[in-house]
Amino acid sequence: MQRDRILSMLGLAAKAGKVASGEFSTEKAVKSRQAFLVVVSEEASENTKKMFRNMCAFYQIPMYLYASKEALGKSIGRQFRASLAVLDQGFARSLEEKLKLAEKTE
Repeated sequence: MQRDRILSMLGLAAKAGKVASGEFSTEKAVKSRQAFLVVVSEEASENTKKMFRNMCAFYQIPMYLYASKEALGKSIGRQFRASLAVLDQGFARSLEEKLKLAEKTE
């Protein structure tokens, strides 16, 4: 249940134009300080996870590993997505609450 709420919220953020998706766009959003939250697929390569983990630590942006590439992509109306950035503080805040809950229940 929690998982679906996170994905549908990502969908809402995407419809509002508040999501940057794909490795290049996510990285650009983080480095330009537009990202408030980064979500990386659990299926992403170790290199990708490490790159975003380090980058997010440096820019002090919360990062979560979540969902399959297909589920992340589908939630925002795209195909496979290994990473995405949430560009809105409100969306990011409530997504982070839900992601923290999801981590605890796993």
